[in-house]
Amino acid sequence: MTQQSSDKTALLNELKLDRSTAATSNVRPTKWFLMLALVAGVGLMFFFFGLPGAGQVVAVNSAIARAPSAQPLGSSVLDATGYVVARRQATVSSKATGKVVEVFIEEGLVVSEGQLLATLDDSIPRAQFELAESQLRSSEAGLDELHISIQQAQLDFNRTDGLAKRNLASQAELDRADLSVQALMARLARARKDIVVAQRGMAVQSRILDDMQIRAPFAGVVIAKSAQPGEMISPVSAGGGFTRTGICTIVDMDSLEIEVDVNESYINRVQAKQPVQVTLNAYPDYHIPAQVIAIIPTADRTKATVRVRIELLEKDQRVFPDMGVRVAFLNEQIQVAPIDAPQGVLIPSEGISRDAEGNFVLVIRNDVVSRRAIRVGEAEGGRTRVLTGLANGERIVARLSQDVLEVLAEGQTVTVTN
Repeated sequence: MTQQSSDKTALLNELKLDRSTAATSNVRPTKWFLMLALVAGVGLMFFFFGLPGAGQVVAVNSAIARAPSAQPLGSSVLDATGYVVARRQATVSSKATGKVVEVFIEEGLVVSEGQLLATLDDSIPRAQFELAESQLRSSEAGLDELHISIQQAQLDFNRTDGLAKRNLASQAELDRADLSVQALMARLARARKDIVVAQRGMAVQSRILDDMQIRAPFAGVVIAKSAQPGEMISPVSAGGGFTRTGICTIVDMDSLEIEVDVNESYINRVQAKQPVQVTLNAYPDYHIPAQVIAIIPTADRTKATVRVRIELLEKDQRVFPDMGVRVAFLNEQIQVAPIDAPQGVLIPSEGISRDAEGNFVLVIRNDVVSRRAIRVGEAEGGRTRVLTGLANGERIVARLSQDVLEVLAEGQTVTVTN
């Protein structure tokens, strides 16, 4: 019995589970599953987003290289704000009411004096012109007929005069022949005057026909287009909102000047021909030399200001009508003359980096960056003057930190965030 019980005990011990082996077998599949999931995730990331720096679009801040302008000359005795105005500006319309057939201009187009801007429906004026022309030709034909009649009457008078001298015709017949000639001569004089009237009538109709073609009164730039083909146009408002009163508005850019309202308490600091420095709000680093044209001799009682006209001594394509400006009236003893702006362009100092090859910037063109070697000058505050390598208006990456340089490379596609 003892031997049998010991054998049973041994058999039962063999049936026990080895828990250490089971735990090890459960851990290994879990580890392999996690590793496979990690590899698959990385593969999917590379599949959708590509390798780092290859085809990836990087967001960067940019800056524009600006040409430095001349610095103010002298001290300012008075500062004011105003606007650019055009002394020569016109809304071009027609002399008569008509329907627009064609319009040949768009906003921003530069036009010359006399250039055709639009045409109106000229069917009725053209028919009237042709009628006047026919009347003139008819009057000229009647004049030829009168010449023939006068020749016949002159022959009759000469024949009657010969017969009267031989007492073969009475004095009454001779008088009638003479009066017939004089009557025809009077008709000839009237016919000639009728021809003059017909010519002048034809000239009027020709002018009306020409008025159907609307032309530029002076050279300038079109800043507004007011009518389209098919619309009615009239020199006066016809009411109802269906009739235009103009084709376009033209501004003579050579007539641009500055108008500012100066507080009447300080108007004694302003004089005619006084030097002025004008700064456009859109270009705070660009200063334009100017001078006072005139002080308008009247005050605005509601604002207690006096209007001052200022002439720009330099013309620039960046100056547009109605732009806001800041004006500094300078000491009248100082002569303001156009001077050349300093060499180079100004960019943020953080946009310049240096390596073994020298200073460089990253230029952005068509959303792609490219390396550009530059030669730098002196620093001016937070900006540095670039003497060569950059042109005015070019866009660069504003900040070249080490992290940015590691991401950006030649040909890298970027998106500008500012």
